[in-house]
Amino acid sequence: MPPTSEPSRLLTLLLAVIGGLVTDAAFPQRSVWPLAILGVALLALALRRESARWGFVVGTVWGLSFFLVHIWWANEAVGVVPWVALSSAEAMMVGAFGAAWVWIRRWPPVRDRAVLAVPAFAIAWVAIEALRSAWPFGGFPWGRLAFSQTTGPLLRLASLGGTPLVSGLVAALGLTLAIGWWSLRRGMPGRGAVVLGVLVAVPLVSLAVPLDSRPEQGTTTVGIVQGNVSEPGLGAFDNAREVIGNHVAGTMELAQDHAGELDVVLWPENAADYDPRTDAQAAAEIDGAAQAVQAPILLGTQSYTFGADGKADARYNDYLRWDPGVGPVAVYAKQHPAPFAEYIPLRDVVRRFSSAVDLVTVDMKPGTGVGILPVDVDGRSVPFGIAICFEVAYDQIVADSVDAGAEVLVVPTNNASFGETPESEQQLAMSVFRAVEHGRAVVQVSTVGVSGVITPNGVVTQRTELFTAAAATAELPLRTSLTPATTLAPVLTWLAYGGAVLLVLIGVVTHPRRRSRTASGRTTSGRTTSGRTTSGRTTGGRNERGARVRARAEGDVRV
Repeated sequence: MPPTSEPSRLLTLLLAVIGGLVTDAAFPQRSVWPLAILGVALLALALRRESARWGFVVGTVWGLSFFLVHIWWANEAVGVVPWVALSSAEAMMVGAFGAAWVWIRRWPPVRDRAVLAVPAFAIAWVAIEALRSAWPFGGFPWGRLAFSQTTGPLLRLASLGGTPLVSGLVAALGLTLAIGWWSLRRGMPGRGAVVLGVLVAVPLVSLAVPLDSRPEQGTTTVGIVQGNVSEPGLGAFDNAREVIGNHVAGTMELAQDHAGELDVVLWPENAADYDPRTDAQAAAEIDGAAQAVQAPILLGTQSYTFGADGKADARYNDYLRWDPGVGPVAVYAKQHPAPFAEYIPLRDVVRRFSSAVDLVTVDMKPGTGVGILPVDVDGRSVPFGIAICFEVAYDQIVADSVDAGAEVLVVPTNNASFGETPESEQQLAMSVFRAVEHGRAVVQVSTVGVSGVITPNGVVTQRTELFTAAAATAELPLRTSLTPATTLAPVLTWLAYGGAVLLVLIGVVTHPRRRSRTASGRTTSGRTTSGRTTSGRTTGGRNERGARVRARAEGDVRV
């Protein structure tokens, strides 16, 4: 494609802004899953200029347009500065993708052949998603393309390759759509028809992937309690006694009709911020509820360690099992506390930008054990996999619990700080994805909603509304078989890392150095203004024909 056919900078920025907004509409609450493909296609069209620096700018603008809307709930919870800072950091990761893609497509086989360009684009996208999900400060996986597909047919592919496969496929279909549009614009309807066929065929083929949700080791009957809080926001837990009381009341409600029928009752994260292991009043209330329902309770609480001066120097986000008449018998501590929310990295530096850091008076420390709590079911100890709150977004935390034998998954969470934003819906979508990815029933139980019960094939059979008190029961299949994704997804991630680095290096090494000169000096296009090469031979006609051939070939991928 001749340089003169590059889109204007203004057009690329406009496409990037629209693309980010369109992509967000694929996620909850709107959940129009094909829009993720369209949003990526607009990004691909916006990245048609040949400058890697401009590719970074375009990718960052797309990322800002997407993340500022997608994680608006961060503004609701912690304020403008942390929301903008997090959105900007994630957006720059998309900017890095934009720059990388410009370099990758400079390799002639990628530049000229869609069959190579599409997987290269997908590999680079998966690598950047994985990188921002792991770095810095442990990463932030929110907004991965895979999580936008929980209402569409591509969800079934989660069982085969997890987030790397589904995100990569959405990215690949996005570039394919961009190629199809460009082909039609250049008068190649046959190629456009092929692209349309691919866009229709891939989702249809995905529907053929079987998903088994049958019990393999019997079933378990659980109670679910969403206690609610008196008001949303950061002050929701100022009266922690009330929150404990709300969950006790919900458990007593279950006891009226289901005493002795339940294997376990599930409470959410932060259901008991007064630690019943050290607080006698909390212990008495919780044990009374457990004895009334005649079942153990899994509940969220916090524990502290203290320094020599007697002051708390660390805290842990715990999820423990409380047996009636016995007390705490097992505990899991959250492995991945949320940076800038549950602990503050670089506190002295960050304080210069926002005094909100001092709302976190004691930093949370990570637990070291795998997310497993045992529950007795018909005389057998059944491992329940636990992913506390944001941990459901992290691939390996959930996969580790399944590898350790989890037969069902529980996602205890506290969404009180996020108000009426889509945060809880986005989290439920991740729980749906994990159910299919690992072939496990999942219960997401929240202090304020949205709580939900999800079958191993991704069907939400029960759900609650925000800021309501609710109590329910569910019979869940216990499963032990492993899906391909449980073991394959980490491999795909590392292959994406390696493939992306290799593709960028090849693009850098093979990029031609255009050093031709005009009769009066240098030119940046590799052609003289008179139509002659620096050797004096006339090449106008031949170059014109060659340019047409190249442009036709490049029409496949140089979008």
